[in-house]
Amino acid sequence: MTQQRWTAEQIQDQTERVFVVTGANSGLGLATTRALARAGGHVILAVRDEEKGRRAVARITAERPGASLEVRHLDLADLDSVRAFAHGVRADHSRLDVLVNNAGVMAPPRSLSSQGHELQFACNHLGHLALTGLLLDRLALGRDPRVVTVSSTNHRQGRLFLDDLAGERSYAPMKFYNQSKFANAVFGLELHRRLTAAGSPVRSLLAHPGYTATNLQTSAPIGMVKLLFGRVLAPLAQAPEQGALPQLYAATERGVEGGQFIGPDGVAELRGHPTRVKPSPAAADTETGHRLWDVSEQLTGIRFDFAHAHQAHRPDSSS
Repeated sequence: MTQQRWTAEQIQDQTERVFVVTGANSGLGLATTRALARAGGHVILAVRDEEKGRRAVARITAERPGASLEVRHLDLADLDSVRAFAHGVRADHSRLDVLVNNAGVMAPPRSLSSQGHELQFACNHLGHLALTGLLLDRLALGRDPRVVTVSSTNHRQGRLFLDDLAGERSYAPMKFYNQSKFANAVFGLELHRRLTAAGSPVRSLLAHPGYTATNLQTSAPIGMVKLLFGRVLAPLAQAPEQGALPQLYAATERGVEGGQFIGPDGVAELRGHPTRVKPSPAAADTETGHRLWDVSEQLTGIRFDFAHAHQAHRPDSSS
């Protein structure tokens, strides 16, 4: 797909484009925000800890004085917080250009969100689905608008436990992490199908970072999972700046198309430069997409208004 080994230095001018990046204060989110700011984009840092978000802004503006950044509180595991965040963004921004569904938690002990959902499914999937639905009409007014949902190679080991989504009967941290990353992939592909059917200008893409060293592997996991990812495998991981390249490519490169999945080009997709990769056949299954969509709308109370998203689009807004 790529003619050369793509890097962040090849991001085209993003001046006047408005981005929302979830989990923007550290790891992949911070690397994504930094690269978009360097390219002139306005980035809304959607973060659970606003003080950490402000510190991230200070670091970026020290590197690039005049960077266009704003910090807003968002706890993706709390649907009330998602609604409040979306309300604030909608009040202050008449359009958005790109939503990067990046934030996530990995392999914590079993816990529930404010609405009673298993934490990883709530944060990694339900919160991002709800956020996308609440901002979709603003994205339809954007220039070359996109939703980039960050999954993982682990989606290939995942499946949906529709009869036990909260893990009440059988919970294992990595099993439910894999489920959430599988849900990310299923959602991104089903969103693409529905946007296409509605004639929406918004494109849905997937990305994954390969194996990248971030606090995702150490902040929530416990026991052997934390030991494995935090110490044993850590020397093999690439830096966040490298791991963020697939989602940056999906968010900014002109040649990408809706429904594409961008990941690293190295062995087993663990590291490297952006290229097009394939989702698992299970994630691409349309029946699975419909089932996940239906249950997610029921659990979040969010209904996507595809007709409005299409009608709201200005013919010249992608120029």
